[in-house]
Amino acid sequence: MTQNESKMLAWLKNNAGENYGNFINGQWSNSLSKETYPIYAVANKELLLGNFPKSNEADVENAVLSAQKAFNIWSNTEASTRSEILYKFANLLEKNVEELSFMLSAEQGKIINESKGEIYRAVKEVRFCAGEALRAQGLTLPSEKSKMWTSTIRKPIGVIAAIAPWNFPAVTPIRKIAPALAYGCTVVYKPASITPWTSVRIMDLLKQAGLPDGVVNMVIGSGSQVGEPLINHKLVKGISFTGSTEMGKHINVVAAKRLIKTQLELGGKNPAIVLEADKVSNIANQIVSAAFNTSGQRCTSISRVIVLENIKEQLVEEIIREMKKIKVGPAWDETATMGPLVNVEHLESIQKYIEIGKKEGARLLYGGEVLSDGFYSEGPYMNPAVFDQVTSDMRIAREEIFGPVLSIIEVPTISDALEIANDSEYGLASSLFSSNLSIAYEYAEGLEVGMVHINHGTASAAHVPFGGAKSSGFGAFSIGYSNLEFFTELKAVYVQF
Repeated sequence: MTQNESKMLAWLKNNAGENYGNFINGQWSNSLSKETYPIYAVANKELLLGNFPKSNEADVENAVLSAQKAFNIWSNTEASTRSEILYKFANLLEKNVEELSFMLSAEQGKIINESKGEIYRAVKEVRFCAGEALRAQGLTLPSEKSKMWTSTIRKPIGVIAAIAPWNFPAVTPIRKIAPALAYGCTVVYKPASITPWTSVRIMDLLKQAGLPDGVVNMVIGSGSQVGEPLINHKLVKGISFTGSTEMGKHINVVAAKRLIKTQLELGGKNPAIVLEADKVSNIANQIVSAAFNTSGQRCTSISRVIVLENIKEQLVEEIIREMKKIKVGPAWDETATMGPLVNVEHLESIQKYIEIGKKEGARLLYGGEVLSDGFYSEGPYMNPAVFDQVTSDMRIAREEIFGPVLSIIEVPTISDALEIANDSEYGLASSLFSSNLSIAYEYAEGLEVGMVHINHGTASAAHVPFGGAKSSGFGAFSIGYSNLEFFTELKAVYVQF
């Protein structure tokens, strides 16, 4: 047993298994339904992490009313005070990175280094938002009349419904909560029902940072019992959602009926386009990292590799070489480089796609096996998989698998590569590997995606707008200055003197 393994398991033994409630008006309380459900560690089905509330519409009502009451105060709180609280919160996240990583890895499955990376990324984003609280700028405009002063100002829109997915239980909710607080909004947050444990600690740290009661509220439960009444509540003025495209479209319909804002981060089928043979080993390293981090359970994961025919074999050889370096294991094994999938149901879904790929005529080159011997029997593990002989009309090339499955599509020309990359309902992120500056700029212009990465994987920065095109997103991009467009509304002010 390694030192890291011993430390994490010891911490879980001493801290897991408690009963948790909702966080409403600065206090922890049981759901009015009086029902709970258990959550177990992804990598150890016998390790109880805690019992969590099956909340209902009455809990949502209390949370929204709390947020609305707090909005009247928080929206008029000095920007410098909001900024100071966010800086304190960032410092607390950083101080508690190990504990948060243990919780995150236990409930989601990702390896410790990935969990720590997620927390540190959240710290960066909170600190950026703390600065943004002081940069909610308007404009002073020339007037048509003498002795007239005209300007525009930004005002917070009100109560935000923040709905987060299970793959990033820390950074995604924080990515919604921090800018809301910076601009003066209040929040009712619904975590994914299968990964609420890290969020419990996040609520505690917000309170420790000095956040007033009711500014952020959390209600745990299912989409039908919590999500639906939350997005339909008449006091909610904006919905920030990360999840499936299907659910995002439903949320947009609901919001449109009340003319309220949405910020939707949805699915992806992200291509890596490889147009040259230089530095193929480095390109393969970038692709494998972007494809299989978080066990491929990222909306920005590379899932399609579009490569010119004359360099395809060389690239595939390097990709498989990189994949063979991956060690699948639980988070408490510090030698593991890829964790389990989030649950058995998701593992079964991905295995179905592997069988679909074979039936469609794709060739499974490496991986894809379910791992079940020894400690692997305690969780949903599989080896990452790569197919070649994939065509763009196959389901494995078109549908979001959301797991460690990579498809290789070979093309004869550069123009074919661009056409196939754009032949998708999704448009989140894309990588392009080429040292030709002219081609790089041409593809940056021509790719129908929200984010283009030249000569590296699909990792984003903590201050740069994040979002997608087509069925991958709608509304203002998150992260960075673009959040101002979602969390605030424009107001024009005329003053005659």
